[in-house]
Amino acid sequence: MNEINHDILKRSKEITEKYFRFLDEHISDVVSGKESDFMEINQIASKLFLSHKHLTDTVQKETGNHPCHFYDLRIIEEAKKMLSQTDLSVSEIARILTYDPSNFSKFFRKFTRQTPGEFRKQHQK
Repeated sequence: MNEINHDILKRSKEITEKYFRFLDEHISDVVSGKESDFMEINQIASKLFLSHKHLTDTVQKETGNHPCHFYDLRIIEEAKKMLSQTDLSVSEIARILTYDPSNFSKFFRKFTRQTPGEFRKQHQK
């Protein structure tokens, strides 16, 4: 592999890793109340000094999945943690994660095939 291709692959990996680090920090900021809402992918790209298309294409090429896929998975992981480690109501968890409770339940079920309540019963602390 020539040096240019190697540099491109190295940069793609770097962009993807920065995206994942940004997601972790951003989701943590929303949960803690530092941020009031989740950013759109184009806003994240801007924060990373990238175009929306470049971020999307790079993450998809590196991972095989759209950046939104990982965004949703990270939100689900945070929801699972709150459901299993706290006594917060499902509605309160939905609110913290900036969802309407009924939409949150649909979103959660789409990824886990369980309602938040069913998940909590199986995984309570």
